[in-house]
Amino acid sequence: MRIDLERIQEKPFSWQETLEFSPEELAAPELAALGPVAVDGKLTFVESGYLLTGRLRYAPRLVCDRCLGEVPETRDMPLELLVLTHAKAPEAEEQELEEKDLSVVHLSGDILDTEPLVVEQIQLNIPMKPLCRPDCAGLCPVCGIDLNEESCDCERQTPDPRWAALAALKGQLEER
Repeated sequence: MRIDLERIQEKPFSWQETLEFSPEELAAPELAALGPVAVDGKLTFVESGYLLTGRLRYAPRLVCDRCLGEVPETRDMPLELLVLTHAKAPEAEEQELEEKDLSVVHLSGDILDTEPLVVEQIQLNIPMKPLCRPDCAGLCPVCGIDLNEESCDCERQTPDPRWAALAALKGQLEER
């Protein structure tokens, strides 16, 4: 949704929308699928800019980092951002961001597009290594079987290649 910020200075603006995104749009390999994203928001004029508050509700299906199984979840998270407008975009100089800067949005102009903000919040809340359960056994590195469902008799002890030269020397010494 595109919101004209000039109209909000006198009274707050509330909205509800449902957005659809494909996992490819979010560029997150940990995400198998994403259902509709429900957004409830309110934009209020404050002295320093505009305060955007609301909630995001969605149901992602993540890929377990160990067994590659799907992990269904539901998310209901608050959204609170400070929107600052500038006559022109701020100078693109390198700055070290602090935690407080992560909840500030800089706009050049008076139109706020909510879709990129929602995408960013979803991306920030995708875990780096999702697990189906804390004790997930993963896949067998030899045959690829899911060790949570079955066991296998594969030899999993592979020698560390860094010790190969010493193992060869030991073999030569034992032959003498």
